[in-house]
Amino acid sequence: MTSRTETDPRALDQSPQDFASQWRLIWIAFRRHRLAMTGATIVLMLYVVAAFSEFLAPFDPNATSSADVYHPPQMIRFIDRDADGGWSIRPYVRAMTSERDTFTLKTTFTVNPDEKIYLQFFGKGDTYKLWGLIPMDRHFLTTKDPSERFYIFGADRLGRDMLSRTIYGTRISMSIGLVGVTLSLALGLVLGGISGFYGGRVDLFIQRIVELVISLPTIPIWLGLSAALPQDWSALTRYFAITVILSLVAWTELARVVRGRFLALRTEDFVTAARLDGCSRKRVIFRHMMPSMVSHIIASVTLAIPVMIIAETSLSFLGLGLTPPIISWGVLLKEAQNVRSIAQAPWLFIPGGAVFVAVLALNFLGDGLRDAADPYAQDSH
Repeated sequence: MTSRTETDPRALDQSPQDFASQWRLIWIAFRRHRLAMTGATIVLMLYVVAAFSEFLAPFDPNATSSADVYHPPQMIRFIDRDADGGWSIRPYVRAMTSERDTFTLKTTFTVNPDEKIYLQFFGKGDTYKLWGLIPMDRHFLTTKDPSERFYIFGADRLGRDMLSRTIYGTRISMSIGLVGVTLSLALGLVLGGISGFYGGRVDLFIQRIVELVISLPTIPIWLGLSAALPQDWSALTRYFAITVILSLVAWTELARVVRGRFLALRTEDFVTAARLDGCSRKRVIFRHMMPSMVSHIIASVTLAIPVMIIAETSLSFLGLGLTPPIISWGVLLKEAQNVRSIAQAPWLFIPGGAVFVAVLALNFLGDGLRDAADPYAQDSH
């Protein structure tokens, strides 16, 4: 009778890498990549913000206030001291008073130390529909007095809260990356898979198409196709049109990666065994070849999302992408296209910081997934 020591590798002095599955090996290697774990945490937080933007935003992003035009950012304080020397812990911001110069027409905001705007978590505020379905009026952080407002990220030229608008913009900017990559993934997998599996004239024809698309200058193509969109289209139609445009240009790199992997895999023993066993070509591709390169596809997709985000931001910034009333980071940055913003309202560039953080986090995540996709190769080094 065979003993447990002889059959179970975990009973020997072996590491988990010696008997773990492929996904387990990827997870072990990914966990050791600190930048990738940090990037994954930030990306997860961004998508949580995108999913619950209505709840997390303090106010309606389109609500204007003529008295708060270019209102500077306010800092949240938690230790409230009273006149008698006592103190309590509750969030508040110091109110600001505005004064308009009658000669230069410049509005100056000064802190009023005697007036405080108290905040509350999970308080009632502007009504909204969560995901467009559930009527709610609770916000993660809002003012105790519904008539008061606070501006952590400041206000824009119409007195709209930049924090709320940046939070709402997260949904559009982060989702357009996912939707665009999904479409380009479908094109890349299908065309790249067919090219690598069949080879010959089919491969030659598809690769000439890939080379043609790659040879086209990306930014002029984006600008030309975006400018060709009818101006009377609705905001939602324009959103999907921009997504399709970005996808039609971004599928080529993934197609070449998939083609190269298929060329390498089609001569492997397990593919030959599947063909001899009578499997159809469709089953060989999707049942046997695709699963062996899932990790590489995930890494490629993760690295493609920031490209989509930057492309959308660039087009919207130039006025050829998404337009109001849609709120995206690129649309918000378009508000900062003047000297007055740089001189008097630098907080309008905060959405640019959101783009920077999102792209950097996604690149760290993609690099970590790419490095973890082949743990055996890493161990060999």
